[in-house]
Amino acid sequence: MSSFHVLIAGGGIGGLCLAQGLRKAGISCTVYEAAPGIVQAGYRLHMNATGGNALKQCLPDNLYELYMRTSRTTPRREAFVLIDDQCQEIGTRPHLGPDNDPRRPHTAVNRRTLRQIMYSGLDDTVRFGQPVTGYEEHGDKVRLLLADGTSAEGDVLVAADGLHSVIRRQRLPQIPTVDTGLRSLSVRVPLTADLVASLPDILFDGFVLALGPRNVSLAFGAYQPRRPVAEAAAELAPEAAIDDVDPYLMMNCVIDETSAYLAGIPDLWTATGDELHPVVREAVRDWHPALTELAERLDPSTLAPMSVRRLEPVDTWPTSRITFLGDAIHAMPPTFGSGANTALRDAACLAQALERATTDKSDLLTEIAAYERDMRAEVWPIFRASADPRAIDQADFLPDGVPVVNR
Repeated sequence: MSSFHVLIAGGGIGGLCLAQGLRKAGISCTVYEAAPGIVQAGYRLHMNATGGNALKQCLPDNLYELYMRTSRTTPRREAFVLIDDQCQEIGTRPHLGPDNDPRRPHTAVNRRTLRQIMYSGLDDTVRFGQPVTGYEEHGDKVRLLLADGTSAEGDVLVAADGLHSVIRRQRLPQIPTVDTGLRSLSVRVPLTADLVASLPDILFDGFVLALGPRNVSLAFGAYQPRRPVAEAAAELAPEAAIDDVDPYLMMNCVIDETSAYLAGIPDLWTATGDELHPVVREAVRDWHPALTELAERLDPSTLAPMSVRRLEPVDTWPTSRITFLGDAIHAMPPTFGSGANTALRDAACLAQALERATTDKSDLLTEIAAYERDMRAEVWPIFRASADPRAIDQADFLPDGVPVVNR
């Protein structure tokens, strides 16, 4: 099977990880990404041992080390911390996933930095500016159709093209996309020395969610790299194009789409950061002074609205040469910080399955079926739980006998 070739639709976190894993295994692949390059799409990503171990499997040693060195410094508590709007701790819950590395744990990364690291060495593999429009099956081959009228042929097609996957919609049109009705205003707050000194320590724990009145919540996650990004990249991957990143606090203000706070915004999706900034200010106006200060000091140029959407889990589907990974098949709300980690897990497991099919002469469809079955067994419990409106239940964070805060 020396001519075996894998087509990957989508060059996000999962697609690039899969490409690196396949290259490491000596398997030919091409990634087709609609965006013109590695654009800014989100900020901080929580990482756990599930995602970190997948990166260790798929990346060359120098790029894996670069990921570790540009990860966030280890917080005093690597946990999910729930607080109220006055910065009073409600409780903590361990992050999902296997035991973390006790010496240098997986913490968090800057999303674009991770993508730039994973793109390193793949210049001849990734085709930017190539939206996919569908596919055709021809016996034991798959033809990927591209928006410019051209096509590409391979032995396997992997849908890594996210929540709105063109490939999934063609292959599994019965899976609906669900809009939760929540809107997230995601933004970065520059972490200057004076701001760091003024903020409560609890805001620098692993991942922090503040629950406020009127169904408003603020999610916080610090990004303070273990080593300056540019410095680490110059040493470990001098040929890679990796931008420097200053420390910041990621903040997500989550409100309902019907909230009065959005009443003055005619079109959320075309509003500028300067127009959205007052929404965040007003939403947290009576909160703890440290939280209102963060709302004041956010960088409006980084403020971006997002819909919180998900897919409905399906129990099974017919196995074929078209398969899926990450958000293309199990897009979930960010409730447990598992979206990126499970996408990386999928990529590593699929790379192993395809390596077995090409080197051990295992049956290709048998290996794909096993990969999909294992994915459902491992990821679906998190997938289903994240879709439950009770996923953030204060009682889950409290010791027995402690009353839940009523609002």
